[in-house]
Amino acid sequence: MGANFSLWKLTKWTLFYLLVLVIVVVSVFPFYYAILTSFKSGTDLFRINYWPTSFSLNNYFNVLNTGSFPRNLLNSVFISSVTVLLALFLAITASFALSRVRFRGRGLLLMTILGVSMFPQMAVLAGLFELIRFMGIYNTPWALVFSYTIFTLPFTVWVLTTFMRDLPVEIEEAAIVDGATPWVIITRVFMPLMWPALVTTGLLAFIGAWNEFLFALTFTSSNATRTVPVAIALLSGGSQYEIPWGIIMAASVVVTVPLVVLVLIFQRKIVSGLTAGGVKG
Repeated sequence: MGANFSLWKLTKWTLFYLLVLVIVVVSVFPFYYAILTSFKSGTDLFRINYWPTSFSLNNYFNVLNTGSFPRNLLNSVFISSVTVLLALFLAITASFALSRVRFRGRGLLLMTILGVSMFPQMAVLAGLFELIRFMGIYNTPWALVFSYTIFTLPFTVWVLTTFMRDLPVEIEEAAIVDGATPWVIITRVFMPLMWPALVTTGLLAFIGAWNEFLFALTFTSSNATRTVPVAIALLSGGSQYEIPWGIIMAASVVVTVPLVVLVLIFQRKIVSGLTAGGVKG
């Protein structure tokens, strides 16, 4: 009986770690192969090798020193950062009202907010384009900030409202007794407790704005205002028949590294927020 139990336990853990290994390989291999390809040039690009056979930084030098790619990279950083800050500011204030203030139609309003996020980008592209042209922000970074914020807000509002609704009411009542205003309650009381939710929604909003392609392609028309996904898609070789795979992979690696760094940084913040954000009685 004991031997059968040990064998079953060993089999279970073996299958579990095998499944984890398969998931890791499937997730990491495309990025690993992109890194390998970014170091290749010439005919080496068309040879399939799963281990490094050549090492050259020419593709990275080409993508960073030619064209407007560095400017596009700065555009993506600016647009994504402003989108996250604006979306979180509006979502925090909206979630406070939706979770703490009782009014008629609150549930319907929440469902409407969530329903907005279900519209595909293509369905609202024409109307959003006309609105951006009317506002006079076409071919500017603010056109992308405006459109990204619209599609980011429903998710952030819904998540933060759900999180804030679970916070104990006694904390708010104690702050009111001490003379705290609603703004002080939001910034000094709720925000430290909401840190895990803020980090999660902020990171997802940043990744979404960083990787977005359709709006960036439609609402910008010059190299000076484009973001990195569009810049990578428009990279061209020496002729119309040449696709610069090495340069494209190098650009993709350069764009992906900041996201990996952000995930590692925010992962620590999430852990610290979860351990420090509990209510101790």
